[in-house]
Amino acid sequence: MQAWAIEADWDPAELVSNTFSIEWPPRSGHTREFQEIDRAAWFNLETARGKILKSQAEFLNRLAEAVGQP
Repeated sequence: MQAWAIEADWDPAELVSNTFSIEWPPRSGHTREFQEIDRAAWFNLETARGKILKSQAEFLNRLAEAVGQP
């Protein structure tokens, strides 16, 4: 999982994902294509803290500090 923040007016519904190919099912000899990103959404910091991986919490702490929020 990756997390990032931007200051912009962007609608997550407009997301167009790149794709990648992988042999699926494994060792089947069949290659399938999948989207790299399945969805995108904006969250306020409180909601994001409930969704983000614990190991990425420092990202939100630094973001809150950068934008002057507790």
